[in-house]
Amino acid sequence: MHPLESLLASYPFLLADGAMGTMLMDAGLERGDVPESWNSLHPERVRAVHRGYIEAGSQIILTNTFGGNRFRLQRRGLQDRVAELNRAAAQLVRAEADIAPHKVVVAGSLGPTGEMLQPLGAMSFEDAKVAFAEQASALAEGGVDVLWVETMSDLEEVRAAVEGARSVSDLPLVATMTFDTKGRTMMGVKPVQALEMIRLFKPVALGANCGKGPDELEATIQAMHTADASMVLVAKGNAGLPEFIDGEIVYRATPEVMAGYAVRVYELGARIIGACCGSTPKHIQAMAEALRAHLA
Repeated sequence: MHPLESLLASYPFLLADGAMGTMLMDAGLERGDVPESWNSLHPERVRAVHRGYIEAGSQIILTNTFGGNRFRLQRRGLQDRVAELNRAAAQLVRAEADIAPHKVVVAGSLGPTGEMLQPLGAMSFEDAKVAFAEQASALAEGGVDVLWVETMSDLEEVRAAVEGARSVSDLPLVATMTFDTKGRTMMGVKPVQALEMIRLFKPVALGANCGKGPDELEATIQAMHTADASMVLVAKGNAGLPEFIDGEIVYRATPEVMAGYAVRVYELGARIIGACCGSTPKHIQAMAEALRAHLA
């Protein structure tokens, strides 16, 4: 049995990790820097972030590759380092997972390209598919257990990521979209519409991440679970509604607030529960403790 499927069969819920960018900025990443470059420049700092989440109880750790596709990296002239940076990212998580005190699944993060697909934009479906295949191949080579498509707004881009990944690897897939526009994605996709389309790809799990905070994500999970109670759902919400304060994005949800969110999304049907922007290992630890207490 695959590691992720084995964990799902063994536990009522699985705890994923929290924010990577938030933690890297705390470690010295400057605004405008490329987080993925740290997989090569500062591997110990990246490993320290992963280690912090594992120590907090995370059973699924995502690689530092959210923007590791060719389209995003070319904005900083790093498009020729896709394989290097993604492979290194996977190896960093793999190293921490292999010495963890509990079983940890290594998930290779495949984020959006940041481009619009034709006919709305200039990017062709085939170009997107090739870019995701390139990234997925390097992540697989680096040792990930699962490929994790995340923060998508366009179902066609999800399809490009899935087809690209499966063209180079037979690793299991997870896919999440972000519903941040009145209960829809930026491209107008509703939660149930996403579920109905993505489950055709036969992922291990699907769901939602990021967005405008726990409340909206809870409604998304409820809608998906009502539509298909058999599907393994993922909930990785931001630490509250993002606010701009003095030119900075601030997330106000405390660990206690996120602990309450974790229990609620579990009750609404989520099996894989984590956090996203603005969260830290303290948030994850509080979520773990709250879920354990709830099930005691």
